[in-house]
Amino acid sequence: MVPKPTKAASSRAEDIAARLEMEILRSGHPAGTRLGLRTELISRFEVSPGVMNEALRLLRDRELITVKPGPSGGVFTADQPPGVRLGALDLWFQGLTIPPLEIFESRTLLEEMFNNLALQNSTPADHKDIERGLHQMSNSAGDPRGFFEANVEFHRAIANSTGVTVLTSIYHSLVTVLTGALVRAVWTDGHEQTIDHNLRVHGQILEAIRAKDRKRLETATRLHRVDMVSIAQPEKSPAAHIDLSPTGETDDSNVG
Repeated sequence: MVPKPTKAASSRAEDIAARLEMEILRSGHPAGTRLGLRTELISRFEVSPGVMNEALRLLRDRELITVKPGPSGGVFTADQPPGVRLGALDLWFQGLTIPPLEIFESRTLLEEMFNNLALQNSTPADHKDIERGLHQMSNSAGDPRGFFEANVEFHRAIANSTGVTVLTSIYHSLVTVLTGALVRAVWTDGHEQTIDHNLRVHGQILEAIRAKDRKRLETATRLHRVDMVSIAQPEKSPAAHIDLSPTGETDDSNVG
């Protein structure tokens, strides 16, 4: 019977697993990249074989690595799917105790509520803050992580304009958790056209709020939901689990 690792050994193994997980996700190595022999990792982290075995077990359980025996074996990266696919953007997260897709779904519902409240409560000064977020998105179109963070700032400005302090505080906490846990962001193939459309839709949200035009806002909100759905893997997108209309009918809009 294999003895269970001690509490101290488990803690050390979890620390090593977390460091290797961060390294794997941030590096963007393709699946099959060799991280080294088990003995090399033991030497690198200066731990016992038992601690390293536990760290590797944790990484295998997270589907981040494979371990192959033999002279040509070692520890290799596995194919890590993104935690969230947001339109043309694939996102990887580390250290979240709640699935990131669930956090994104909560974020989406709060943002749509804030859009409607901003329609009533926002001021011209608020509109300038929202517009700054839109400009930041446009200026970050070449940087996937920067674009995501600018998108957060756009919607944060809308939330701030509502005057609903408790819910705004909850929203700030959600997006702070997401941005803090984000370790990798990558554009999908052919993202340029989708990003152009996404910028136009965010501009429509701003103009609807500025004009206090509820019908225009409803249209822009529907387009925004469609924009968030990944064509390649819609089940990894937050808006894919939310009805696109009051009747639950889906929208056939082409986000391209």
